[in-house]
Amino acid sequence: MKLIRTMAAMVGVASVLAACGGGTDDVGKELGLTNPEIHFIHAIPSGPAVDLLVNGATLSGQTNVSYKGVTNLTNISTGSVNVGYAATGTTTALASSNFPNVAKGHEYTVLALPALTGSDIGLIDDPFDKGLLSNSARIRGFNASANAQNLDIYLAPAGTTSVTSLSPTMTGVQFKSAVPASGQDSLYVSGGNYVLLATASGDKTVIYQSDTFTLGNNADWLITTVPIAGALSQLLPGQIHMLIAQAGNTTTPAIELSNALTGS
Repeated sequence: MKLIRTMAAMVGVASVLAACGGGTDDVGKELGLTNPEIHFIHAIPSGPAVDLLVNGATLSGQTNVSYKGVTNLTNISTGSVNVGYAATGTTTALASSNFPNVAKGHEYTVLALPALTGSDIGLIDDPFDKGLLSNSARIRGFNASANAQNLDIYLAPAGTTSVTSLSPTMTGVQFKSAVPASGQDSLYVSGGNYVLLATASGDKTVIYQSDTFTLGNNADWLITTVPIAGALSQLLPGQIHMLIAQAGNTTTPAIELSNALTGS
């Protein structure tokens, strides 16, 4: 639960954050004062462009989203909110679901997902409970791989190739689910150079290994596994990539990290 803080404290901390490179938007979210925000991630390899639907209508800036597209955060109302996505230019949902209690200060993510047949949807409620003076990176894992339905994901130092002696960073990430779970805050880690590795849950055989990447301080990442495009219809076990989606960043689509084990 978020701590109750006074407006005077908010003003004081905001000035400290400004000096440290932070911003008042994060302060408002932490205090539960800002309007709830929503954005959309297209995680269906080779899938058609789609529009995000909120309560049956499209939102400005949330339309014609192609694979790996990440839309900007935009305000939505509080309370029960129905969400879905439709082929661009239509309002007939390909998949839909509901956030039952949208709250101020929270960020909401809707993901278009591949399924065994047809289309599916994933939802994340992020309470954004980051410490007011923290510059840690926030990360969360999500499994959009119908061909690998229960995964352990490791965020490990650059150069790591074996997870035998490591504990998963995100354990038992099931298809259509996030770790930490929707409604819980993200994990907080230090910036640095890392690799991502994945195994079937409870196993130590690496089925995915990324190249080295840099995770910056104050980054806000959703790490999503997806099946490789050629495996979408075959759904072959273990053939996955990972998408890195930065919250609210529309200047760059989600980064797709290839599987270094297969070179693709």
